[in-house]
Amino acid sequence: MGEDEQLTHRRHDDEVSRTAASADQTLAGAIDQFARDGFTANLSVVGNRLRGAAAQTTFGAEDIVIRDYRRFEGISDPDDMAIVYAIEARGGARGTLVDAYGVYSDPAISAFLGPVRIRRAC
Repeated sequence: MGEDEQLTHRRHDDEVSRTAASADQTLAGAIDQFARDGFTANLSVVGNRLRGAAAQTTFGAEDIVIRDYRRFEGISDPDDMAIVYAIEARGGARGTLVDAYGVYSDPAISAFLGPVRIRRAC
């Protein structure tokens, strides 16, 4: 096989690998999948409360449950780690909360989520 054929073959293999990977293998893909499942609000921890970016309502740790989560580890950079939580609040509000994973995680988010139950949806 000539050099041009090898290069073309490698590009094809890379393209097949990228298209074969499922969408939820990336952070953005996981957020999109959770949104399709109804977790549409962008959540953040402010003070000791969980708040949706567009909503005026806030929730305490006792008002929410983690329905699912995905953790991502950086392939080439250990600093590139994140976790996304699919959260359901009392009253039916649903959204996602993203945090760094490991040494760069936000201590406020970790403290807030500490007592929260994980109850995966069936």
